[in-house]
Amino acid sequence: MAAELNPTNYINRELSWIEFNRRVLDEARDLRHPLLERVKFLAIFATNLDEFFMIRVSSLRELRSGASTDASPDGLTPEQTLEALAEQLPPLLADHAAIWHDVLLPELKLHGVYVLDYNELNESQRHQAEQYFSRELHPVLTPLAVDPGHPFPHISNLSLSLAVIIREESGQEKLARVKVPPNLPRLVQLNECVEKENGDANHLTLVWLDQIIAANVGALFSGIAVQSTYPFRVTRDTDIEIQEDEASDLLASIENQVADRKWGQPVRLEVDQAMPAALRNALLVNLSLLPSDVHDISGTLNLADLMELMRLPLPALKDAQLNAHVPMAFASIGNIFDIVRRGDQVVFHPFDSFNPVVDFIRSATDDPLVMAIKITLYRVGQNSPVVQALIQAANKGKQVAVMVELKARFDEENNIHWARALEDAGAHVVYGIANVKVHSKIALVVRKEPEGIRRYMHLSTGNYNAGTAKIYTDIGYFTCDEGIGQDATDVFNLLTGYSRQEKFRKLLVAPVSLRARIMNMIEREIEQHEAHGNGRLIFKCNALIDPDIIALLYRASRAGVQVDMLVRGICCLVPGIPGTSERIRVVSIVGRFLEHSRVYYFNNGGAPEMYCGSADLMERNLDRRVEILFPVADPVCMAQIKSRVLDLGLADNSKARELQLDHSYRRVQVAPGQPLIDSQASQLKMAP
Repeated sequence: MAAELNPTNYINRELSWIEFNRRVLDEARDLRHPLLERVKFLAIFATNLDEFFMIRVSSLRELRSGASTDASPDGLTPEQTLEALAEQLPPLLADHAAIWHDVLLPELKLHGVYVLDYNELNESQRHQAEQYFSRELHPVLTPLAVDPGHPFPHISNLSLSLAVIIREESGQEKLARVKVPPNLPRLVQLNECVEKENGDANHLTLVWLDQIIAANVGALFSGIAVQSTYPFRVTRDTDIEIQEDEASDLLASIENQVADRKWGQPVRLEVDQAMPAALRNALLVNLSLLPSDVHDISGTLNLADLMELMRLPLPALKDAQLNAHVPMAFASIGNIFDIVRRGDQVVFHPFDSFNPVVDFIRSATDDPLVMAIKITLYRVGQNSPVVQALIQAANKGKQVAVMVELKARFDEENNIHWARALEDAGAHVVYGIANVKVHSKIALVVRKEPEGIRRYMHLSTGNYNAGTAKIYTDIGYFTCDEGIGQDATDVFNLLTGYSRQEKFRKLLVAPVSLRARIMNMIEREIEQHEAHGNGRLIFKCNALIDPDIIALLYRASRAGVQVDMLVRGICCLVPGIPGTSERIRVVSIVGRFLEHSRVYYFNNGGAPEMYCGSADLMERNLDRRVEILFPVADPVCMAQIKSRVLDLGLADNSKARELQLDHSYRRVQVAPGQPLIDSQASQLKMAP
């Protein structure tokens, strides 16, 4: 079906991601955010870009080095995509630097927060910085010479370094490298932050750690003149490729791979734009990089470290504290299993508290009628109350089976830690299926009641992570539906044993049935529209990339079906193509919270069906992961999700941006007299 796609009808996924990060950067300009929240978006932009290079650009470079000429559905080869990125990124990076230096930095000063360059410090402040250098930095810094007797040192991933040019008495220039300690604050406070009555700081001064080192680096080269210093930063390929069929111990294999990340091939060199060409070329040669892999930065490198400013005790410059409430159904005194047995329940994070999810596991731990607890864990975070409850359940002798996905990117070490802790407590821990990530979010509690065995489930669009539940928008669903319970048992048998389950009653499970069922339901919507004329699809996801799904959505549009898409990140579909996608609207919302829930709504001739879950419309999710979409059969829950998530998102004219025919995004325009609707702010106001 993807063969139906004309390359002009498919947006390059990497360029679409760049547009997403541009939307993140735009939030740093939005005066409706408190000042420090705008700084936060500036830091998120930089962190996103780091991961993009570590994973996506490194993959493109590998394809290029393998002389791959295979084009993506948009018609671009890996080499052409890299060229397009090299063209688009410099102005975006310049914009990023300008927002910090020309906009946010002056505004911070107006509120008493002075983030200064070293040359802006007065005499007293320089004295404090010199004392800090002598006390905290000089003992830990290690200058590394670069000459025939000292090979070019290994530059670890994302570490900030100083290239130091020294001049000997003979006049010969030499190079040394000094690593900026990553375990110290990047922004060094020279006085205490005290909040004034109006919420501003009482003249707080901070200075960059690397600039303190650069100004005092001569102390590391006794008897030798330091001529100049230049900061630089290296990004490496960190994508782990594990030959699982050959790994006798998956946990040990992943541990070794994580340890080897720092040795990945360099993919990007960031330098101060003032760095001399000769020094830049020397770095390129030693890092085996091309000139096109260099990013000239105007001003401070690695603005991701601006996230440190969010720790300042200045609540007036931040969003008001989120007070998530417990939904009324769970606020009543009683057994959580009684609550679920009375009817399906839905919770909306972060607006609703994560406590019912934790209570679900804790109640299962303490309930003498509970025989078994089974759960999938993808990203659980540190100090996880869910994992602590599972450990307690195992210690109490409950049968606890946990699928811990060790391959969750950048969470591998944390997941290895929890896997070992669970094993030590006596839980049955499995690490997934060979060559397939387990991305589903499901918890199953088996309870022996007077009427017989009953299964209780929690299914979610988000991780069992109490931390991200405060900043990601996700949907949690509690049910004891027997059909879903039987499917849940089959899913865990598939994960923990050698089951080859090919059919499920109610759940859509990838890579078994999810793709086929989604595509069948889109085709059914086309047929229903041709019969009744009321076809409508509303999909909300993080990414829309799969060519077959896109081709089918184009067919639905041509047939007259109204297709509304809420896609936060990458979207390769082009809306508004005459004769192809005129009835498709694509909206992206980037706001205070990370839009993370996935919802798929089919009008189905007036008998609507809705599925929620963990799967995005990407080939990896549909074909190479264990994903679950669960049906929302309860009409009250379905109405709540449609109203609070889908309808409100599509009505957003505050944070929403609409994808245009030319692949750009434009803020939704507010018509005269039309009320301003911020979907996330509206949900914050919804009380039980």
